[in-house]
Amino acid sequence: MRRPGVHPRERVRVKVRLRERQRVRLRLFGDIGGEALASVGARPGRLMLGVLGTVVGIAALVTTMGLGQTASGQLAARFDAVAATHAEVEPATAPGSDGTERPVATLPSDALSRIRDLAGVTAGALLAPVDIGDPEITTVPVTDPARAPTAPPAVVAASGDLLEAVGGRLQRGRMFDSGHDERHDRVAVLGASAAELLGVTSIDARPTVFIGGHAYAVIGVLASSETRRSLESAVILPLGTAQAEFPGVVPSTLALRVELGAGSLVAHQVPIALAPSSPEQFSVSAPGEPTTFQTGLQGDLDLIFLAIGLITLLAGALGIAGTTLSGVAERIGEIGLRRALGATRGQIAAQFVAESATVGLLGGLMGSAAGVFVVVGVSLAQGWTPVLDLGLTFGAVAAGGLVGLLAGLVPSHRAARTEPADALRSTPT
Repeated sequence: MRRPGVHPRERVRVKVRLRERQRVRLRLFGDIGGEALASVGARPGRLMLGVLGTVVGIAALVTTMGLGQTASGQLAARFDAVAATHAEVEPATAPGSDGTERPVATLPSDALSRIRDLAGVTAGALLAPVDIGDPEITTVPVTDPARAPTAPPAVVAASGDLLEAVGGRLQRGRMFDSGHDERHDRVAVLGASAAELLGVTSIDARPTVFIGGHAYAVIGVLASSETRRSLESAVILPLGTAQAEFPGVVPSTLALRVELGAGSLVAHQVPIALAPSSPEQFSVSAPGEPTTFQTGLQGDLDLIFLAIGLITLLAGALGIAGTTLSGVAERIGEIGLRRALGATRGQIAAQFVAESATVGLLGGLMGSAAGVFVVVGVSLAQGWTPVLDLGLTFGAVAAGGLVGLLAGLVPSHRAARTEPADALRSTPT
């Protein structure tokens, strides 16, 4: 319905005027953008100085965040693999008469044979702490009073497939087997830290460890363990040998290696296999509770890397601001001339903001590309799977433009306040 009192020709004139204003604004924006690009390109040396700070800042931000995400991904995969394929069985506990928690049962001596054929179980090992009393653990048969006293390594007894059950890896030598266990042979495997403490650097010369006056031949050195890090600093004996020579050695833990996805099935079957009439006497759990630790560690890594990247990016913003300010001082004559020819304060400010934003965008683009190359290169060198958030990559380019925009606000305000007469008067002839 046509509004009363407005002639159709008048409405046409209004539309024409609005379209003309839009064309003027677009032309103005185009002129400002063209002037900004021309000014930036006319000073390549100053452009490189301004871009360099942003390149370093954005590259540092992308690199630190990308490497943080990649490291977190590797950490998550590692923890997930350990949690999904390892389990531990321990006797349940109950408070005793003195209020302390005590085990209500002991692991049967034939626990390994009972769980060997269970679905989902691929390996198992019994572990028992060994209390040797006061005797010193040493690699020499005599006591040297001049030697400084050191805390002896712990002694642990084991039976079964220990390496597979705990995710262990030998540094050198071999692991004792069921024959050593059944014959009660005096052999030992040292954790890497225990070997260093005892001065065992090689097993080629058949080194010997003395425990309580008995000599144990060292046949191997354990480098690492995924689920039982304490073994890396312990002396490991066959369970049969430890029970024959030290009183009171009782298995306290049954370490299991399970198939992927079989954790809940194993947790249900193992207590029944160990104690069919009272399976509640044993509890099965994944070792280490990696999920909580993993989440907290990933958050800490992301926060640290983000802080480093932002600090470096701030340095880049200050570099752009300094470059733009010095550019205003050098171009004071140009600013005065443009003001004298009719340029408004807003147009002058817009040009300098556009120039600094252009520098920031160029720096953001180059820095983001450099950061991606660094993350991919480091990941390939380490054999990792690079993890890069596309939002971070493209957001870094936009962040570069935003940093340039913010860094140009103060210089543009200073340029806009320049009076034509003062600018032309201060320009050398």
